Amino acid sequence: MKTEVAVLASGSSGNAVYISSGKYSVLIDVGLSGREIEKRMKKLNLNPENLSAVLITHEHNDHIKGAGILSRRYNIPIYANQGTWAEGKQKLGKIKNENCNIFSEDFMIGDLAFTPYSISHDAADPVGYICQADGKKIAVATDTGVLTDEAAKKLSGSDFLILESNHDLEMLMTGKYPHYLKNRIKSEFGHLSNDAAADILPDLIGSNFPTVVLAHLSQKNNNPKIAYITVNNNLQKSGLKVGRDLNLECAVQNKPTELFDLDKRYTADEY
Repeated sequence: MKTEVAVLASGSSGNAVYISSGKYSVLIDVGLSGREIEKRMKKLNLNPENLSAVLITHEHNDHIKGAGILSRRYNIPIYANQGTWAEGKQKLGKIKNENCNIFSEDFMIGDLAFTPYSISHDAADPVGYICQADGKKIAVATDTGVLTDEAAKKLSGSDFLILESNHDLEMLMTGKYPHYLKNRIKSEFGHLSNDAAADILPDLIGSNFPTVVLAHLSQKNNNPKIAYITVNNNLQKSGLKVGRDLNLECAVQNKPTELFDLDKRYTADEY
């Protein structure tokens, strides 16, 4: 089976990640409208009717907006923990009982194995996900103000890693956001900065030539070029080279990434 991943959207206006083993496929978060998710999936020749499930990381609108719509439209099960269900059920709307799945530990969706892990964000009970698919390890690590040693161990050695690189600290602090919002974003319950992602990433890279996608980039306090350069500079200091040791990409808000085939080796075009 072919294992494929795409970031359909990433940022404060909506988030969604597509993972497929070939036979089973899921979305992690649906933070766009149902129509926009369908449009972006169609752009990658994907059909929402084939989705096996939707997984939710936390109840903020940019992660949950279209989840209820997709569930009702295509009869798709939704998976979330108890805290997220409790806080997000009004946003989700009416969901069939059989499509409401509450997890408290690892779970399977067909041949996709999921391990939720705690992240540090201002939500009820936010989680990231590790997915095992046909021997490939896919990890989603966004919307967290810090990455604990325990979480880093779970992410280490991933074949495909979606890592938050939300803001450039200087752009954030000199920008027009109100003081309270700046403090929230850079707090331990906010978002990882470019510098934080750069510091973390070298320790997560294995010898398996992973693809790393920098995600949840702020449209006002960051840009892909700055995020890429900041992270790449620290990779080079650590003796790691894009194209030799890993593939490095940036997700953006207004369009999906390509559909990555995890059995294929990628060499990214550097900025």
